[in-house]
Amino acid sequence: MQNILENKKVLVVDDEPDILETLEELLYMCSVDTASTFEAAIDFLKANTYDVAVLDIMGVKGYDLLEATNRMNIPSLMLTAHALTPDNLKQSIEKGADAYVPKDKLADISIFLEDVLAAREKGKKSNIKWFSLLEPMFDKLFGEGWKKTDKDFWNEFDKKHKL
Repeated sequence: MQNILENKKVLVVDDEPDILETLEELLYMCSVDTASTFEAAIDFLKANTYDVAVLDIMGVKGYDLLEATNRMNIPSLMLTAHALTPDNLKQSIEKGADAYVPKDKLADISIFLEDVLAAREKGKKSNIKWFSLLEPMFDKLFGEGWKKTDKDFWNEFDKKHKL
């Protein structure tokens, strides 16, 4: 079976050069454009068509970029280290991100991107495999009962998306 990522055009935006380099290596099967600023990312978006985008939240105006990729119907995965909070997770989902992945899980990026693209091929926003894989980590990082603050949001999320 062919890898769904094979020959996909990916935009990766992060202000950390080592992250850009690592993602380029991990996504060797794709055609990858990297941008280290919001402005450079916008230039790439204006000039090219992408199958998927990986957007850092901090340092590159990730939520503004997410708005742009949503308008262009480009599936987007939010990648973060510093914005790893329940509020940013919720905000990413509310603003239309297809996935929200901590940089600690960078090595698994292809799994998360495959999930996002497979869901989009089925006409869905996401099948939330990424969330099922990361929920134990979120529970550990955010503490027991972290969903209680926004109970209605998370109940609705679970109802809609859980496998």
